[in-house]
Amino acid sequence: MKITLIAGARPNFMKIAPIIAAIRDRQQQGEDISYRLVHTGQHYDKNMSQSFFEQLNIPEPHVNLEAGGGSQAEQTANIMVRFEKELTEHRPELVLVVGDVTSTLACSIVAKKLMVKVAHVEAGIRSGDITMPEEINRMVTDSITDYFFTTSDIANANLRKEGKLEEQIIFVGNTMIDTLLKQRSRFTAPAIFETAGLKPQGYLVMTLHRPANVDVQENLSLLISEIMNNSNGLPVVFPVHPRTAKNLESSRLSYPNLHLVEPLGYLEFNYLVENAKAVITDSGGITEETTVMGVPCMTLRDTTERPETCTLGTNELLGTDPRAIKPAMERLFRGEWKKGSIPPLWDGHAAERIVESLVEIFAVTEKYSRAI
Repeated sequence: MKITLIAGARPNFMKIAPIIAAIRDRQQQGEDISYRLVHTGQHYDKNMSQSFFEQLNIPEPHVNLEAGGGSQAEQTANIMVRFEKELTEHRPELVLVVGDVTSTLACSIVAKKLMVKVAHVEAGIRSGDITMPEEINRMVTDSITDYFFTTSDIANANLRKEGKLEEQIIFVGNTMIDTLLKQRSRFTAPAIFETAGLKPQGYLVMTLHRPANVDVQENLSLLISEIMNNSNGLPVVFPVHPRTAKNLESSRLSYPNLHLVEPLGYLEFNYLVENAKAVITDSGGITEETTVMGVPCMTLRDTTERPETCTLGTNELLGTDPRAIKPAMERLFRGEWKKGSIPPLWDGHAAERIVESLVEIFAVTEKYSRAI
């Protein structure tokens, strides 16, 4: 069985790494399975891309399409044109995409038009917010996917509502948590930990990159000011996403306890998160990691595609109104934040279940092909 794996942006790498490891394990067991790793080049900043391959022990991609930059339409088109050539020259039995970035959507469309089956890891998650590019990517990808590997019962229910067949939906757990649990012992303190004199449970971590929060300078300034004014004087570490940096440059925000740093590698960033008093974010993936590590998390969004992090985990959806920050911070500092629990199958073995399912699918397909 030949599988083409797609990685395009930072969140993809955490999800693809354990799948590669699981495929290699099956190869060691004598299974006839191989993969070709395609990096679309959607993210091209070293800290947003290459360092993840190095830290997570992902092998060098077989090809880098170098399709980063430009508008969403330009980027999608570049990926599609270059991936079509790649797929024509190296045709697999299956293309496996992960997550909900532009590369996920673009490569799925190309594969299906070339009559290659598609498997989607992290299928079925929905925020209900069509203004988010990721929501469009999820919906379109799942509309043409053949096999759906899901992270929760909520995702399963979403797919059933959309008419997917039960045999297409395979509940496996969360591959990003596979990576988190495997790498946890290797988390490394970033330089800011020493230079800012940070202490465990003695600082906050903030990440912001959603258009609704960062594209309008006034909104961004209001959110950051409210966070800083209610931080009880604790240091706030803010790894700045390139999208956010542009508006921060022209703002006049100045707080002695606000520490702006470059995007961090996976091991350094999660060291910060694991030891933080709390995390304030608008990222979906971080809410999963804080849930597993038991770290209080505040999400500055009106909707989430990962509701299990709120119903079961440590996350709470605050919305985008800055006025919601103060009461949430007060509860945090009073010690009243919920403890949370870990969702089912977020146990570090999701990738093994995925590869086992693919082996079984391929065996059935082979048997059917020989019969006819």
